Amino acid sequence: MTENTNETTNFIKHIVKEDLAKEKHDQIITRFPPEPNGYLHIGHAKSIVLNFELAKEFNGKINLRFDDTNPLKEDQEFVDSIKEDIEWLGYEWTNLHFASNYFDEMYNQAVLLIKKGLAYVEDLSQEEIREYRGTLTEPGKESDSRSRSVEENLDLFEKMKNGEFANGEKVLRAKINMASPNINLRDPVIYRISHATHHNTGDTWCIYPMYSFAHPLEDAIEGVTHSICTLEFQDQRPLYDWVVENSEVEATPRQIEFARLNLTNTVLSKRKLKQLVDENLVDGWDDPRMPTISGLRRRGFTAESIKTFCREIGVAKADNLVDVRMLEHFIREDLKLKAPRTMSVLDPIKVVITNYPEGEVEWLDADVNPENPEMGMRKIPFSREIYIERNDFMEDPPKKYFRLFPGNEVRLKHAYFIKCNDVIKDEEGNVVELHCTYDPETKSGSGFTGRKVKGTLHFVEATNAVAAEFRLYNSLIEDEREGNDFLDFVNPNSLEITKGFVEPNMAEAKANDKFQFFRHGYFNVDPKHSTEDLLVFNRIVELKSSFKL
Repeated sequence: MTENTNETTNFIKHIVKEDLAKEKHDQIITRFPPEPNGYLHIGHAKSIVLNFELAKEFNGKINLRFDDTNPLKEDQEFVDSIKEDIEWLGYEWTNLHFASNYFDEMYNQAVLLIKKGLAYVEDLSQEEIREYRGTLTEPGKESDSRSRSVEENLDLFEKMKNGEFANGEKVLRAKINMASPNINLRDPVIYRISHATHHNTGDTWCIYPMYSFAHPLEDAIEGVTHSICTLEFQDQRPLYDWVVENSEVEATPRQIEFARLNLTNTVLSKRKLKQLVDENLVDGWDDPRMPTISGLRRRGFTAESIKTFCREIGVAKADNLVDVRMLEHFIREDLKLKAPRTMSVLDPIKVVITNYPEGEVEWLDADVNPENPEMGMRKIPFSREIYIERNDFMEDPPKKYFRLFPGNEVRLKHAYFIKCNDVIKDEEGNVVELHCTYDPETKSGSGFTGRKVKGTLHFVEATNAVAAEFRLYNSLIEDEREGNDFLDFVNPNSLEITKGFVEPNMAEAKANDKFQFFRHGYFNVDPKHSTEDLLVFNRIVELKSSFKL
């Protein structure tokens, strides 16, 4: 479990403290109950941090429970990814549970409701049930099935379990109140038929409990004291309470709702994220543009930066929209003292230093991280041929342009002053090479004070350079504009791929190693596309932002 807990308080902590002070519980039990129908995203991270750290702060227990009640959408891949994400964040669960492990108990509770006259088998189709339900202003209408006898309902439910009906032919409904102002209480479906193989129970069952029936029973069976969920479940709470009150379970969980995370320039809906994956608009669930935990991890976000972000945004009762730049702020803060500094050229143009000795390579001193001197020094090569960024040169520059142009002198980071003398172009007139001279008296660290230059450029020495690919990520979702579908807002320029070079000391970089590239930002070695022959770097975040906490 994480070593840090949120020292600030919130309304959920107040509730827990009051319940413990009143001795309602000997020990609190929280849970994180994902449905294994997709990968976890940053919104789930907020819930993970809240539930796991709440349990730790009050010396309680935390269950990881998979709400796997829909075999048509669930998969073992999602189960494995969820476990991996939670462990990567640095948390350990007390117990691991599956809703499917309680299928026998849930079936028995459904039979009990039938015997009490509180559930019945329905003949109406899904569309007819929806039609009979009514509207927010009009009550629902009772179907003929509602008056069935207990004996007939028990017989039909048994036949449903035995596979004697097709999908959709029958459902089991709770008998509550078709005129209730809360539509969720208008005889909701609590069991449906699904002849599908379940990832955990195989073909044992062909009927499955609905989430709204299974979820409160799971909490009660596990003795969860505080069932913490997001605001969209608030209207479901009366139904959850009804299920627990009318079933034979010992515990009565207390449901508490809090505001889910809404983040700018992305989507936090598993349905929409799945659509992006299914339509090949992204490179899988772990695409670095995705707000999934695996996508953020692959992009280069650290577990600590995500957890700090989740703690800092706090826990509120009202929905709000968080600027994604706040998340980016915390990865900068986490990496600024950890990430080695190095130089890379993302769009290279060759520079030939005509007065530097041919065949000679000089090794210069450079600090690994000027903000953390304990990280020491590194050696970088310098020779007659180097690469600089193409946009660091202009043949006909505007005023106050301080980079390289014909006749101008600039400093090379950790090296010398160079002056541009000649511009070499191809047949189409494109600049392909620059010829410069250097001043050996201006070596970095020599104390030279003869003259000053206004521009400092980074470079990579050509003969020892390591080829690399750079993936520059922008917002996946653009700011709102005309369109009815979220796909209308998908940014077609969310990924730019360039090829260039990095310093030779990067040749041994491993997957998920993180660096700060001078002037370009923080980058992570992509664990999916990097090979022995080509390093691929994902830009985590640019160096600066206008965002203020």
